Amino acid sequence: MKRTTPAALLAATLIGTLVTGCGGDASAGDATHVTVTVGYQSKTINTVTAGTLLRSLGYFERELAAQGKRDGISYKVEWQDYATGAPITAQMTAGKIDIGSMGDFPLLINAARGKQLNRPTRLVSVTGYNLRGALNTVVTAPQSKLGSLKDLKGKNVSTSVGSAADGTLVRALQRAGLDPEKDIRKLNQQPAVGASALQAGSVDALSQFVAWPGLLAFQGKAKALYDGAELNLPTFHGVTVREDFAKQRPKVLDAFLAAQIEATRYLNEHPVQAAQKVGEATGLPPEVVYLYNGSGGIATFDPAVKPQLVAALKKDVPVLRSAKLVGDVDVDSFVDDGPIKRVYGKEYAQRLAAAPEPSRSEVWVKGEESTRPFGSPTALLKFVAGHKDEVRAAYVPDATNGTRWYADRAVWVQDGKELRPFVTASAARAYTQAHPGTRAVSYTTALEQAS
Repeated sequence: MKRTTPAALLAATLIGTLVTGCGGDASAGDATHVTVTVGYQSKTINTVTAGTLLRSLGYFERELAAQGKRDGISYKVEWQDYATGAPITAQMTAGKIDIGSMGDFPLLINAARGKQLNRPTRLVSVTGYNLRGALNTVVTAPQSKLGSLKDLKGKNVSTSVGSAADGTLVRALQRAGLDPEKDIRKLNQQPAVGASALQAGSVDALSQFVAWPGLLAFQGKAKALYDGAELNLPTFHGVTVREDFAKQRPKVLDAFLAAQIEATRYLNEHPVQAAQKVGEATGLPPEVVYLYNGSGGIATFDPAVKPQLVAALKKDVPVLRSAKLVGDVDVDSFVDDGPIKRVYGKEYAQRLAAAPEPSRSEVWVKGEESTRPFGSPTALLKFVAGHKDEVRAAYVPDATNGTRWYADRAVWVQDGKELRPFVTASAARAYTQAHPGTRAVSYTTALEQAS
């Protein structure tokens, strides 16, 4: 198999887009008619408050209509959907996209390419984040014999080079004592291509971002090998804007951020309904969307640019630099929370201090518009055992790091009268080794023990 050179691929994508898309700015128009172009990733559901959900709710269009009445301009929004952040960056540096959303590693590439091509961009808000890194997961085929990252030595691993999931893979392999460049055969693939390759058996593992690992696990097409939360390093997605656009049309940027804030409130106040809306717009099962975006889900949604996330971004730079995807990136000059602070007003300080809501055991019962919480995974299992035909989805937090996972896809450990869930077999094995008298049990056995 050929390995694609990361820098060459990104450069080709960028140059190709510049050649085919050169011309005026995306927001160009006459004095009274302006089109604002937003790049987003519909199935990267950690960005929905700046993309899929925001578009579905129509909040940005409503904000622009109100702004248009004040300044006498007719605004139109053009939404452009992509699978990853790289083409959004290419279109932004070509002046074809005004506002975009993408993950932390692509954001750094966005900053680097913008500066390199004299089209500087700025990170102005956050969509969803996880302070431990659980938004990225390495999965294998359901029947795979691979038990830990060390077992990947000499294996074929699919990821999207330059993505946050690639960053997780690199860091995780290094912590496991493997060389990411020499000890595995890395295939640079789009998420959907990598998912197909995993099912076909042409790759041994897939490292991807939301919602691909959760989707494949839900469909019974994969199981988790490594939970990104084990890195205990924050990962997030955010909103980037062309600097010239922000200066030329600050009121439009404010309208976008106001709409994003409102979409975030909707998601947090109506998590089940939001999951259903995103499911309808993307074709993703709402149960998968809720895994990540639900109350206490893997992702926490808050537009505030928290210091922990900026600090994490700075730690990401050396990883991308070692892969020769960027040179030095001045994170402090790239990050600009002035606009979101202006839109939030006094509430911004509260948002900066807000902590993520801890995950909990929940059951989504068929026909209900809210989930049912349980005090423990064991209590959840007891309910599921007695209402199997009524359960649409059941979620439990990993006993070690709190990552939400599907109850029927978790690895269960019996610890006295308690049943403890884990995202990966390696995490469960580490627990049993550290706690004599505990043992791993099947999901069926766990249900029987709880009932």
